[in-house]
Amino acid sequence: MTRRSRAREVALQLLFQHDVNPGVPRTVIERFVRDRLTNPPAEAFCLTLFDGVVKNIDKIDLRLTAASDNWKLQRMAASDRNVLRLGTFEIAHAGNMTPAPVAIDEAIELARRYGSKDSPAFVNGVLDKVYRTFTDETSSTTKVGDAIVPQTAGNSA
Repeated sequence: MTRRSRAREVALQLLFQHDVNPGVPRTVIERFVRDRLTNPPAEAFCLTLFDGVVKNIDKIDLRLTAASDNWKLQRMAASDRNVLRLGTFEIAHAGNMTPAPVAIDEAIELARRYGSKDSPAFVNGVLDKVYRTFTDETSSTTKVGDAIVPQTAGNSA
């Protein structure tokens, strides 16, 4: 397992904990990461993932709700829900930190490891839809300065 894969795994554990007990002090979170990763770059990556999901959880959950037909987030297994949150963050909110196909593959592996026998296929299907929706959104807009302008016929930047 690569250091970044291991960092994702620890981030998933933190997200699961946050789902059940959001009041854990930051010092405890950082010690948990340090004790498990013992590698400063991996620790930083893990905390970036965790903090990014927590900071963007409302937007992430909206994307997941839209992408998961006939599934409410609260009804999903906690491990699947948090794998999906982590994958969605890497796809839609983490810039170019990780290519989307890699983020999806990593999420599928986490689902295989921590979910049920059906989790990998479920995570793959939902994240594929998140990725396609995100790609459609970004290809239909153009960034002009600090503004994002919808792309229309005859409108190019």
